[in-house]
Amino acid sequence: MRSSPGTTRYRFSGHILSPARRMLVHDGRDLPLIPRCFDLLVLLIERREEAVSRNDILDAVWSDVVVSDGALSQAVRTLRRALGDDPRDPTFIRTVSRHGYRFVCGDVVEEPDVGPLEPARATAEEADANASFDKALEALLDAEPDNAEAADDRRRRAAETLHELGTAKALDRLTGREQRAVALAYLRETRWDVPGAGPVPFLGKRGWLAAATTLFLLRIRRAASLARRRWMAAAAGGAAAGAIAGLIGGLVLRFGPGSIADNGVLVVLPLLGIVVGGVAAAGVGAGLAAAEAAFRAQRRLALAVAGASSGLAIGVAAHLLGRLALEGLFGRELSPVAGAVEGLVVGGAVGVGYGLATPTTEGGMATPHGLARARVALLTGIACALGAGLLGWSGRALGAMSLDLMAQSFPGSQVGLGPLARLLGEQEPGAVTRVAISAFEGLMFGSGLSAGLTKRPR
Repeated sequence: MRSSPGTTRYRFSGHILSPARRMLVHDGRDLPLIPRCFDLLVLLIERREEAVSRNDILDAVWSDVVVSDGALSQAVRTLRRALGDDPRDPTFIRTVSRHGYRFVCGDVVEEPDVGPLEPARATAEEADANASFDKALEALLDAEPDNAEAADDRRRRAAETLHELGTAKALDRLTGREQRAVALAYLRETRWDVPGAGPVPFLGKRGWLAAATTLFLLRIRRAASLARRRWMAAAAGGAAAGAIAGLIGGLVLRFGPGSIADNGVLVVLPLLGIVVGGVAAAGVGAGLAAAEAAFRAQRRLALAVAGASSGLAIGVAAHLLGRLALEGLFGRELSPVAGAVEGLVVGGAVGVGYGLATPTTEGGMATPHGLARARVALLTGIACALGAGLLGWSGRALGAMSLDLMAQSFPGSQVGLGPLARLLGEQEPGAVTRVAISAFEGLMFGSGLSAGLTKRPR
């Protein structure tokens, strides 16, 4: 019978793994692992009687963020290097084709996790360390790869080795070297995978822009599929929220005080909400998904900037297209309708709210579950409602107020907000109506977008 969780440790091939103390020791030497890799090793050993699928591993070890398959492959590679395992003839971790991984060491012994576990710190010979450092440095700077995938794998392993042997020393040796930007990008990316790795600053350093661009493209390329699915889910969430908001608005306009609308608004407004909400969420969601994929440090700032810039782009495009349509077809002015400023504020509010609601210590694409996901949607919606409410208070128009302004130009229109204004105590839409309807639209948009964005893709 196994001991209760947290009191058992595992002994295998000269290694001791203590989940409670979060330590892996080999022949008296501490083998440091980053938390994700440590959790992966514990999972594989605990389920060593079976092959653990990739989906099960991702759900257990990366339950709070969604990452590309490359992150799992990277973690397995890190474990193999720490254990001294050969993937071609594995002693510890075997790849199960098209399924996952299995821990195959046959001499695992479970024992109570009692008594001291004090590893002695062993150091390598200086000459060997210098030789390994020079070899890794040349591999990182290799400008003539045989193919892109092999080059990426070689440079990642080289960067990890340099971090282990000394991040500061590696940065110093890169001064004045060709391919420095590429080397800095790989060092910045792999520092998350090596315990004790030092910082790799870009700003103020020679070639920082090229290095930052390389890092951005590197992360986007590895996470492109996930980012694409994320923004599609965000668009679906925005469309669903738009449909709900449109239906609620339609009910108010149909049955509110002094209504002249017929049942058609119960169909038209939800359809309009689907289109507007879906398109806007697709634009802002694409920016947020790209920011999550590309930025691990300064994630919150990146989300705020990405949300604001993508919202600005969507606002400008929507305003121009709407203006061309209405002025070209009907000769009506569209100047007071939502545009660049509204997109900038709403998109920025979504980015700020989502960033604050999804703190991740390692960056990445947040995937909260259950009540945590509902909390993220609510907090993002509240942040967006505040931004949209300020726009309404300042006299700017979002979706419903834009419809009301257009209704004033078309006699007999059924989409004027008079019934809603009277429910709020105003004879005609004024400041209270503008703030209330704008905040409601912001709440629905931010909540729907973030609920879709945090859906964990399979």
